[in-house]
Amino acid sequence: MIEKYIDKLNKNSELYLRLKINPGSAKSKIKDVMADETIKINIAAKPEKGKANKELIKLLSKQFGADKNNIKIISGAGDRLKLVKIIKL
Repeated sequence: MIEKYIDKLNKNSELYLRLKINPGSAKSKIKDVMADETIKINIAAKPEKGKANKELIKLLSKQFGADKNNIKIISGAGDRLKLVKIIKL
């Protein structure tokens, strides 16, 4: 499902993703890619005190093989819709 994004990251060393987050889910996982290429993600953490954002970064780090410090939420830190930048060195 996200293989093409992993390939883009490996080729360009940098990737921007539009994400739609569903916090408070039973399990953290990438759920779907919508028609406009927004990626839907379930996050197990609740959206309080940055817990859901930390869990999101942890999940993206694992899925894309990038260091947590190289994943930044560019916009939407307090919203369900986010723009995220991933750098892979």
